[in-house]
Amino acid sequence: MTITVYGIKNCSTVKKARGWLEERGVAYAFHDYKTAAADEALVRRFVKEHGWETLLNRAGTTFRKLPESEKENIDEEKAVALMLANPSIIKRPVLDLGDRTLVGFKPEVYDAAFPATH
Repeated sequence: MTITVYGIKNCSTVKKARGWLEERGVAYAFHDYKTAAADEALVRRFVKEHGWETLLNRAGTTFRKLPESEKENIDEEKAVALMLANPSIIKRPVLDLGDRTLVGFKPEVYDAAFPATH
């Protein structure tokens, strides 16, 4: 199983998730949105699984700095367009396990996803 962590290298939550994986010897690939961008098919796959409301990080600085017109009347298409144009507003990290993804980092959720690493 190839595991990929999607996020931004300097994000503290991504650092925690990567540290958790490394401490348990879980091999993974890292996809940095800042250097490799966000792929539309991938974003749409994440949205299909979790909903755009979960994936769109409205609490972050990038979203708050958007013009009011871009923050209004958001639907799935507008959310996907915003995330592609500003990958920093994708909630981080997204952990791709192949058959499913996890959004955000909660140690107990990772513990359940990797029971053999305890």
